[in-house]
Amino acid sequence: MKRITLSQFLVARQKDKQLINADLRLLLETIARACKAISTRVNKGALADGLGSAGKTNVQGEVQKKLDVMSNEILLEANEWGGNLAALASEEMDDPRPIPTHYPRGEYLLLFDPLDGSSNIDVNISVGTIFSVLRCPKTDGEAGEKAFLQAGRNQVAAGFAVYGPTTVLVLTVGDGTHGFTLDRETYTFVLTHPDIRIPADTQEFAINMSNMRRWEAPVKRYIDECLAGKDGARGKDFNMRWVASMVADVFRVLSRGGIFMYPRDARNKDGRLRLMYEANPMALIVEQAGGAATDGAARILDLQPKGLHQRVAVVLGSKNEVETVASYHRK
Repeated sequence: MKRITLSQFLVARQKDKQLINADLRLLLETIARACKAISTRVNKGALADGLGSAGKTNVQGEVQKKLDVMSNEILLEANEWGGNLAALASEEMDDPRPIPTHYPRGEYLLLFDPLDGSSNIDVNISVGTIFSVLRCPKTDGEAGEKAFLQAGRNQVAAGFAVYGPTTVLVLTVGDGTHGFTLDRETYTFVLTHPDIRIPADTQEFAINMSNMRRWEAPVKRYIDECLAGKDGARGKDFNMRWVASMVADVFRVLSRGGIFMYPRDARNKDGRLRLMYEANPMALIVEQAGGAATDGAARILDLQPKGLHQRVAVVLGSKNEVETVASYHRK
């Protein structure tokens, strides 16, 4: 059977379905090439002096890993000269990066978490890259922070890569969610997971149980019911899985269903994950696969961002389970 490459897939979305234009297609191909380069660095690990701390902190106050810095630079260098972007924003940078004046300026904005789950790098557990693409509002000057502060429903594309036993790129341009596996022999992404659908029901949840003492009552109620299994109110047994790498946990949800939760708690009153770099792109990907995503009170894609590095609570995955958690918040 002849496999469809990422480039062929995107050309079809441009020419046949007219979902994307040439600039967005080229931008997505450039991001994919950057993900290949990051995958190679991650795979080399200690052989490329990629493990350990970079000895500095990012805007989030988190200690950066060497591969955080490398991945950020790879994405910046790959994308800033192509003529598709007006500006870029990264979880690792304080402020947006406008396109240098000596490069052509495009109509899109790119946001990315260059290496999600980087605390897992040194122990050889899957990490990944998350990205989000928005249209840039019309402006005469540089595209600053205000240009990026758009609700997630405005995204024209979103995706993530998982650097695991295989490197997988998951992408949506608004007509479903699709997965591509990196063929190491041809060095191309090949469509292996077309039109991913998340089952509406599940018996699997992912949450950091060490935070249980700090959870809000609706979250504690839901998890208590899961743990009670067949003898409890839900009448069925649940399994728990937790990788502590959002890309890996969400890919599992896409692959076989489940619910992923990083709720707000007494220590993280706004939530822990970043709205612009993590929650919005993952919410779009999950919704396009038939799932749902909420912060407990509202659909994530409807939230109006207040800042580039805003944090938010995240509950996403199988639709009926997400709705159960949301209903407990409403009560």
